[in-house]
Amino acid sequence: MGKMIYLDNAATTRTATEVVDAMLPYFTENYGNPSSIYEIAGKSKEAITKGREQIAEVLNAKPEEIYFTAGGSEADNWALKATFEAYAKKGNHIITTKIEHHAILHTCDYLESKGAKITYLNVDENGVVKLDELEAAITPETILISIMFANNEIGTIQPIKEIGMIAKEHDILFHTDAVQAFGQVPIDVDECNIDMLSSSGHKINGPKGIGFLYIRKGVKIRSFIHGGAQERKRRAGTENVPGIVGYGVAAKRAADTMKERTAKEIELRDYMIGRVLKEIPYCRLNGDPVKRLPNNINISFRFVEGESLLIMLDMEGIAASSGSACTSGSLDPSHVLLAIGLPHEIAHGSLRMTISEETTREDLDFTLEVIKKTIDRLRSMSPLYEDFIKKQKK
Repeated sequence: MGKMIYLDNAATTRTATEVVDAMLPYFTENYGNPSSIYEIAGKSKEAITKGREQIAEVLNAKPEEIYFTAGGSEADNWALKATFEAYAKKGNHIITTKIEHHAILHTCDYLESKGAKITYLNVDENGVVKLDELEAAITPETILISIMFANNEIGTIQPIKEIGMIAKEHDILFHTDAVQAFGQVPIDVDECNIDMLSSSGHKINGPKGIGFLYIRKGVKIRSFIHGGAQERKRRAGTENVPGIVGYGVAAKRAADTMKERTAKEIELRDYMIGRVLKEIPYCRLNGDPVKRLPNNINISFRFVEGESLLIMLDMEGIAASSGSACTSGSLDPSHVLLAIGLPHEIAHGSLRMTISEETTREDLDFTLEVIKKTIDRLRSMSPLYEDFIKKQKK
């Protein structure tokens, strides 16, 4: 097998060389605990401050509004659970969507068992929230709106600024899961009236095991992890100094390269989508064709089982996915694809390819030829496809 063609950057990205280089000294040289008072600890504390500042700048936030976590899932859990607890006297109603990441949906399930009332908004055929339905769902007991910035499976970008405006007009907190969007599209928390925002380092060429929750100053949510006084007494535990350093460098790198990098990704994305839709019959693009993440390609192929397609692509050295990495062991079709109206049999035949700055046109040309060959082979073994073709010829 030749080189691997990696098309699963929504699951995780390669840690950038400069990120690794920046992290290394905090494993072996400046390894002090930032909560201690001697010189080597002071260097760790300074590194955390710098990382916080680098991330805050990307969001137009204040450094003291950035709270480090172990990743996006923890940040999502924190935002929802702590809000439910802190604003219990005001109400118990939370509004979200049917296409959120499971870190949100499963947390909502948990909160329902604790007495929360959850409204799960529908989306249109492209995965976009309908603003009139959002506004209609608001009640006097609504304490939080949590809607993801961009979907991790189909790439659709939500009208975040308009959602933030609705939340602000009704004096409701607005949280967004921006794990896929941070570093991929411009985000200004003030412009979008975002009160809380979740992100994860490994989606933008940073390290795994580090994330953050942006909490706007004045939002009254409490600690999620209790113990020490770290993160201004809101998140106990010795800080992941190398991870924070790496995340800060990755965030700055993503912001500095965003314009040029995403322009290239959009060009390649649209090139691949165009060729697939033109050259392979009985397939469809999932997600908004324009308001989508620069690197996201999600296509459903009729009369094909997605897992078989992934295995055969892997045998050719191509790494892709059928949806969220967090549900890769599930045999159920994607809840996102079902929510946009796809029947089970078509949702099962979906392929998500997420490209990066390292992806080339040659990579995509090779991938397309493999997909075409693989689809032909899988359909040749499908009695449903055979029956369909017979009916078409009548």
